[in-house]
Amino acid sequence: MALVNYEVNGHIAIVTLNRAEARNAVNPEVAVRLADAWTAIRDTSEVRVGILTGTGSAFCAGADLGQLIPLISGARKPQNEWDERVMQDRALIGRALLRDFDTEKPIIAAINGHAIAGGMEIVQGTDIRVAVPAAKFGVQEVKWALFPAGGSSVRLLVQLPYAKAMELLLTGDLITADEALQLGFLNYVVADPLAKALEIAHKIAANGPLAVKAIRRSARACLGKPEQEALAIEREISGPVFVTEDAIEGPRAFMEKRSPVYRGC
Repeated sequence: MALVNYEVNGHIAIVTLNRAEARNAVNPEVAVRLADAWTAIRDTSEVRVGILTGTGSAFCAGADLGQLIPLISGARKPQNEWDERVMQDRALIGRALLRDFDTEKPIIAAINGHAIAGGMEIVQGTDIRVAVPAAKFGVQEVKWALFPAGGSSVRLLVQLPYAKAMELLLTGDLITADEALQLGFLNYVVADPLAKALEIAHKIAANGPLAVKAIRRSARACLGKPEQEALAIEREISGPVFVTEDAIEGPRAFMEKRSPVYRGC
């Protein structure tokens, strides 16, 4: 049984953490399979949107403190092919957590339970987030004398108000889904996050794929930049979109009162 499932339905890829008995904690196999899934989403032209979800009662409890962290620290030696891949490519963990890797396509988190430590860091790397009411969120690494190195000291201060982000980083406390929603960290809190994620994904997949990629790329590239620098970046990224075949098809379909057929070119 694979610890991460990957399936493609039409233009939507669904990545499912499948280690419920360990609260979907990221061990070497999970890290490798996640990194491979993100690469597949980026490199598969048919895929326009990705969804990440989990099995069981937890979304992801973060790094496996008994397997992954001791391997990285040198406290244990590689014992299988997954361990070997992690040790051969230390950047793989960053890719798995969406820290050092850009899928170039929107990723929606369908959060089925608690997202803690590395689990919350994966969420920070996604674009749209939907969670169950019972989910809790936090980066608890500091409690175990560890650093939340999946990007939290950078991303949380952008995605949450500064004071709240610092409180979470330095105390290791958790917040509820409702509080995360009020803070703007989540888009929706619903009973069935996967169904809501699929609803959103289908809307995105129906849009011009090159426009979607370019808008996402510009939004991320311009984040935190001075206005004039950001506008220059936007100009550079947006220009090529207007000379694509899809940019001809979209207005034509509007004028002809029909649904557009986008080819991604």
